[in-house]
Amino acid sequence: MNASTIAWYTVLLLVGTNLIGLLYSMLVLYTDLFRKFTIQKKQYVKGVFAKRMPLYLFNITLLLAISGLGAYFGFGFLEQKISVGIIVFQVVFAFVIDDIFFYFYHRWLHENKFMLKNIHSIHHKATKPFPLEYLYAHPFEWLMGMIGAFLGFALILIFMPVNLYAFWIFGAIRNLHEIHIHSDLELPISSKIPLLSKTKHHDDHHAKLNGNYASTFVWMDRIFKTNF
Repeated sequence: MNASTIAWYTVLLLVGTNLIGLLYSMLVLYTDLFRKFTIQKKQYVKGVFAKRMPLYLFNITLLLAISGLGAYFGFGFLEQKISVGIIVFQVVFAFVIDDIFFYFYHRWLHENKFMLKNIHSIHHKATKPFPLEYLYAHPFEWLMGMIGAFLGFALILIFMPVNLYAFWIFGAIRNLHEIHIHSDLELPISSKIPLLSKTKHHDDHHAKLNGNYASTFVWMDRIFKTNF
């Protein structure tokens, strides 16, 4: 595959995960299919999805543009060989680095009064989130949030090429996990995966506005005693 093909496949992968997020949101907002798994019992504000759509679209455009261009211009650093061991290692490593960065970044957004009031408070208008609320954030916060993934793969490059399939798998899982933890649903399957951050972990953060700062895993909150 050449650079253009990889860039377009990257964009299509992210479009696909967000279409899943859109469908998931519609099911959560407009059906009773998942009602028994709902964490918060209060109702969603009528018209909230349409009201927030412009910011969703703006941030998804940023995600697609940066990821697509990153894949295109980073083509020379990508390895296209399928090696299960390397793929698993790189995906896990990228998640660990991304999670460490996100924990401290997210905590700073709360502890810095200016950032909380002027930037992060937008995301926290979703006290009871639904799947696509992961896109409802100030664009500055959204852009800064991508740094963790960049750092993870940049550190991998010190030792070896970045595996294309690891890059894609990380992107898909990261997106789908963010979509799910904003769903306000604690589904039986996802709730049993050890160390993985569950929906309630992040849902409680939205409801209480502090603590539970980690995203993908829970160990950073446990280490720094910010979980509840």
